[in-house]
Amino acid sequence: MRTILLGPQRFTVRATAALRSLDSAGPVAVINAGWEEREDDITELDAALDHRSRNLRLYHRLTDVLTKDRTFAVAASRFRDRHDELTGLYRIRLDHAMKGVYAVQRQIPAHPSRARASAAYRALRDAVDGVRAIDDWYLAELDLLYAELESDGGVDSSEVIAWHRHEIQGVQTNCVAYVLPGGNVRTLMSAIRLFAVIIPSELPVVAWSAGAMVLTDRIALFHDFGPDGASETEIFDRGLGRVSDVVAFPHARRRLRLDDPERLAILAMRFDPAECVLLDDAGLIDIDADGTVPATARRVGTDGMVRSGMAVGA
Repeated sequence: MRTILLGPQRFTVRATAALRSLDSAGPVAVINAGWEEREDDITELDAALDHRSRNLRLYHRLTDVLTKDRTFAVAASRFRDRHDELTGLYRIRLDHAMKGVYAVQRQIPAHPSRARASAAYRALRDAVDGVRAIDDWYLAELDLLYAELESDGGVDSSEVIAWHRHEIQGVQTNCVAYVLPGGNVRTLMSAIRLFAVIIPSELPVVAWSAGAMVLTDRIALFHDFGPDGASETEIFDRGLGRVSDVVAFPHARRRLRLDDPERLAILAMRFDPAECVLLDDAGLIDIDADGTVPATARRVGTDGMVRSGMAVGA
C-alpha cells in the first residue's frame, strides 16, 4: 500500500492533500508521540486531516507506564544511561574513522578518468566499509540493550503495558490510514517499540520529519550546521522498515552542506545501496505498493551530486 513521505510541515502543509489523495473514508490513526507534552494539542492537525483523527496517545501512555510500573521505570533509566554510554563510544569510533575517510578522499586524483581507477579510490571504499562496520557494531550493541530492557523491565509481563497495548489495538480498529507527524524521534520510536504498535502493511501511511524517519530501515541523525560546527551523521536506531533501502533526511537544506559534493559523496557511499532521500519543505515522495521511490525524489548520488530522476550511484 502507498506510503507518502512529506517534508517538514511547519511552513508548508501538504498533509491534507496527501490524505485526500488516498481516496479512502474513515478514521485515521495518529501517532504523534514525538510531540511529547503537546501530543494532545492536535486541533490544527485534526482540521488538516478533515477531522478524522484517532490519537493513539503513545506519549501519554509511556509516561503512565513510567509512573505506575516501578520495575520498568528502573530498567528504562538504566537503559538510558547505558545507551548514552554506548553513543559516546560510537561517536569516538565514528569521529576517528571519518577523519581517516576524509584524509584518504583528499588523495584521490582530481581528474575523473583517473579517480575511480586509482589505489586511493579503492582505499576510500575500504575506509568507508570500516565506517559501515562501526555502524553495524553500534546497532548490534543497541539490540543487546533493548533485549536487556525487555527482560529486566518485565515488558511482556507488565499489566500496565498489557492494558495500554490492548487499548491501543482498540483505538486502531477500523482505521483506514495512519499519520505520523514529526517531533522528537527518540520519543516517537521508544513509544512505538514499547507498545508494539504495528502499522498494517496494507494500509496507507502519510508521514513527515521524524515520522518519515521511523518508517525506514535505519534512522540517521545529522547536522552540518550545529552550534559546535558540523557533526558526523550517525545511526540512531533501527526503524520500522516499512520503507526499505531508504535513509530519510528531513530539513536537508537547513541541515546538510548541499554545496559540498565531497562530503555528500561519502554520505551516499556509506549508506549505499540505500538511497539518501532529501525531504525539504514542500517535498512529497509517493511510494507505491512495491516500495519503489519515484524518480522525482531528490537524493544524493555517490558522486556527491543532488538530483532527481537518477539511479543512486550515478
